[in-house]
Amino acid sequence: MAVATINTIGRRKTAVARIYMQAGTGVITINNRSIEDYFPSEILRTIVHQPLTLLEELGKYDFKVNVKGGGYTGQAEAIRLAISRALVEQNGIEVKPALRKEGWMTRDARMVERKKYGRRKARRRFQFSKR
Repeated sequence: MAVATINTIGRRKTAVARIYMQAGTGVITINNRSIEDYFPSEILRTIVHQPLTLLEELGKYDFKVNVKGGGYTGQAEAIRLAISRALVEQNGIEVKPALRKEGWMTRDARMVERKKYGRRKARRRFQFSKR
């Protein structure tokens, strides 16, 4: 069931990540930059590598990632979801329960609530002044 290139998408908050996975040596390129360049934080790199580490597939695939929108954490989690989906597509349904148990197969639908008129933020009221 080996496919030359697998294309999947992952989303988190307003971040959208499209990945292209193929057999290789473990190189991850994000927006034409290395993962070390794009995510200087070790924590964010760990988030991206989590599904690969869990399934012991680190170093078996190359990833070309296009990601836009959101902040660094949202982008890292969007990439993690896309990688999880690609690994299920590549290795079949037997790896899905392990990824689902960790919560990496579910799209996190939490978004920022919109600001309402007559309020300072979404729910925060303006400061009350008695006088």
